[in-house]
Amino acid sequence: MESYIPIIILFVLFLLNIPIAFSLISSAMVYFLFINDSIPVSLVMQRFISSTESFPLLAIPFFIMVGSVMNYAGISRSLLAFADSLIGHKTGGLAHVNVALSTLMGGISGSANADAAMQSKILAPEMTKRGYDLPFTAAVTAASSSISPVIPPGINLIIYALLANVSVHQMFIAGYIPAFMMALSLMITIAFIARRRNYKPSRSAPAPAKERLQCFAQAIPALCIPFGIILGMRFGLFTPTEAGAIAVLLCSIIGLFVYRILKPHHFKYILQETVQGTSSVMFIIIGAMVFGYYMTLEQIPHNVAAALIELTDNKLILLLLINVLLLVVGMFIEGGAAMIILTPLLLPAVLNLGVNPVHFGIIVIVNIMIGGVTPPFGSMMFTVCSILKVKMVDFVREVLPLLLALLTVLMILTYSESLVMFLPNLL
Repeated sequence: MESYIPIIILFVLFLLNIPIAFSLISSAMVYFLFINDSIPVSLVMQRFISSTESFPLLAIPFFIMVGSVMNYAGISRSLLAFADSLIGHKTGGLAHVNVALSTLMGGISGSANADAAMQSKILAPEMTKRGYDLPFTAAVTAASSSISPVIPPGINLIIYALLANVSVHQMFIAGYIPAFMMALSLMITIAFIARRRNYKPSRSAPAPAKERLQCFAQAIPALCIPFGIILGMRFGLFTPTEAGAIAVLLCSIIGLFVYRILKPHHFKYILQETVQGTSSVMFIIIGAMVFGYYMTLEQIPHNVAAALIELTDNKLILLLLINVLLLVVGMFIEGGAAMIILTPLLLPAVLNLGVNPVHFGIIVIVNIMIGGVTPPFGSMMFTVCSILKVKMVDFVREVLPLLLALLTVLMILTYSESLVMFLPNLL
């Protein structure tokens, strides 16, 4: 029981709203200082340093910088115009555009909170102006932002690949079908709600073919970025880390010379945002590595895997239990932290039963993205509600049908390994 004290401390600190990194490090240090003093503190400090000495981790600051460059480069505007030209004439058109924009932006920003904040500032005011209820607007914005990190180059895809020791580019490719299924499920749900409430389309008629072609032509440079990254890694032209640097370069060129909105003085703010974003992510990863060191010493992942397999040796039931566990944990712990903590615990159990680690990664990431929209601690929920000044009770009422749609997709993905692995196996 003594060996589980740091885990209990960790959950208590989370419930007290202590920042994730400090919670991880504090609970791990309790173990090394008071429970197992046979490990020299200097060795633990080496773990702090060595956990950052990973070449794939360099991809994280680059892809964070991509999202920041994109915001200043006008890429979001071109994608918004393209999405509106395609589906703006549908009933509830702007809500559909909200989902479509998150899907298109996912390949560039890769961050759910960045997408939620951007859409809350750009699209949500226009939706309320057109008669959409503010809580419904907030719910759609938060739910659609869950798609972004599932499409490459989502940061969670990279972190999971590092935790599970699987190919980053396989994780990237595996994200496309689940992301488009999430988008489709949200659009179907929105269509039913929009018809019942008689939400007007953003256009009175479908956009002319000429306008659609013009919007598509303007959006081509932005749309090519994620596909260029995937193809470049697939054909061995560059590593995932180098892909991040190339994506920054491409977004900068597009912003400076194609859209001509990005200006040299913007790079000061881009670098500031990149440093802040990278620092917070890396601090969490360092804390998770040290916490993982404690769990490895106490063989907790092995014990949990053994307990789960003892509970059931049926792969389908085990995956269902893991989904329930992740959803419950996701209600109380921020998604990225939940993934970092639970992946090393759960992965050995599913591997023993023959689950593909890439397939399991998609299950985990989609699950924690749903957690980001779910009360009481969903990060995208907090982002949207704080920006749009929406009461949480009103938000929860409106988001329930959208959560149900996303959970349906999660169940389909959980039991359809061939569907998730179709593109990775094809390529």
